Amino acid sequence: MNTQYTNIFKTLVKAYYEDNFEEKIEELMKKEEVDKKTLSEVISSLCGVKVDYSERFSSDLKKAITTYKAKGKIVSKLSHCDNCTDGACINACPFNAILKDPITKLSYIDMELCTNCGLCVEACDLGHIVDKVEFMPLMELLKSGETVIAAVAPAITGQFGEDVTMDQIREAFMKLGFKDMVEVAFFADMLTIKESVEFNRFVKSKEDLMITSCCCPMWVGMLKRVYGNLVKYVSPSVSPMIAAARVIKKLNPNCRVVFIGPCIAKKAEAKEKDLIGDVDFVLTFQELQEIFNTLEISPSNLKGVPSLEYASKGGRLYARTGGVSVAVSDAIKEMYPEKYNLFEAAQCDGVINCKKLLSSAQDGELKANFIEGMGCVGGCVGGPKAIIPKEEGKKHVDDYAFDSAYKVATHSDIMLDILKRIGINSLEDFKDHNKIKIFEREF
Repeated sequence: MNTQYTNIFKTLVKAYYEDNFEEKIEELMKKEEVDKKTLSEVISSLCGVKVDYSERFSSDLKKAITTYKAKGKIVSKLSHCDNCTDGACINACPFNAILKDPITKLSYIDMELCTNCGLCVEACDLGHIVDKVEFMPLMELLKSGETVIAAVAPAITGQFGEDVTMDQIREAFMKLGFKDMVEVAFFADMLTIKESVEFNRFVKSKEDLMITSCCCPMWVGMLKRVYGNLVKYVSPSVSPMIAAARVIKKLNPNCRVVFIGPCIAKKAEAKEKDLIGDVDFVLTFQELQEIFNTLEISPSNLKGVPSLEYASKGGRLYARTGGVSVAVSDAIKEMYPEKYNLFEAAQCDGVINCKKLLSSAQDGELKANFIEGMGCVGGCVGGPKAIIPKEEGKKHVDDYAFDSAYKVATHSDIMLDILKRIGINSLEDFKDHNKIKIFEREF
């Protein structure tokens, strides 16, 4: 988040928390030196809504927050965006969705091509491209006392302090008003089992091909928009984020689920037509850090709220490049040992490398039958809204994963119990489309 916007965001969070939000908005808008139209665009985006400037801006904004509905685009250009010299946003876009008007010479976003991956937000040093921050509508929920569950991405390890434990992060969420926090890695474990069953069913030789759809919206977007002829090889699985929300809501029908991760694209994924309503809000690690700072919540100073160990090594490794392959490989070795030697994986990260690998698969030149791809270099630990460098993130993820009590998803009695509670009683049930519908989507 642009430094100037960070300060505004913290001001808004504090004001909303202290119930003087509209007064603070009026105060910000009355400053003589500000461009009211631009500032209103920034403030709206930082509040997760879209409200045009008018004399009633503060009250309109509060109404939009209290009546929030998940819709609309996540990424937008501010109206005052001038033509920059380096075209960083144009160069950053993997889908050629940012174009230059031949007459005005100004860049613009083609919303039909835009996937809201957020790479342009990070590329624009001037802060002319912004993504919506959904904390204000979420705070309205938290203050109401509704049951809200935080579902944290596997990449969270180490993000809020080198020695900060998952139990301390759980307590920090509870201080914000969440009822509990769960690791999305546990639901990645469920998808590992699903992917392993599908590999056993559909890959009969080294010449067959399976492309995992787990984790990355940018990877899925690239497949659907650029490499459409490979979609038939894609496993029709939802991401761990969506799986987490669906299972949590199946077990707790009246709760809301908030995903927290290092990725802007997850905000857009939660609003896709076939997925909308599964995840209620998405926050990034950087946004959460500013919220903690503003409300003076320091995870490192908390005692922590313990929970049972439930996620496996494999699920926790989803946070970094190659993690899905490791998890699925280990599960296949456990579940289908006769297929283990057949499993040959290829991984890629970063837009350029993903395109190279998919082009190779398209041309029939790839020597692998399981493909995993992540849009960010290093995987999710290299996400645009991570707090620590990807190298540190990978080390924390690996250390936490390899220290897990459960090495393979199927080893967990908690896993087996939860699967039974959602109607999945055996590995055979993973072959039943009706029973595993909770983990699937149409491509």
